[in-house]
Amino acid sequence: MKLQVTEEAASWYEKELEINDESYIRFYVRYGGSGGLQPGFSLAIMQDQPREPIAEEKVNNVRYFIEAKDEWYFDDYSLKVSLHEGSQEPEFIYE
Repeated sequence: MKLQVTEEAASWYEKELEINDESYIRFYVRYGGSGGLQPGFSLAIMQDQPREPIAEEKVNNVRYFIEAKDEWYFDDYSLKVSLHEGSQEPEFIYE
């Protein structure tokens, strides 16, 4: 599993979450939502410390990661987080 966060998406998170210092952003699975890879579930984010990361990427001063306990959701896919041109918000692309 691979995690990729584009510069544009990272800048969006830094601005929206008012991140100025080194931080950690976790992508985690939540029940509900729409547009997810697994029916009935979707991805969310939170500021959290890594415990057992299975994928991570550092962009600027932020370390983005996915924990091992959420690996089931990805079903052998990798995650790319980019900025959607139309909405100018992050979008999750499963490759």
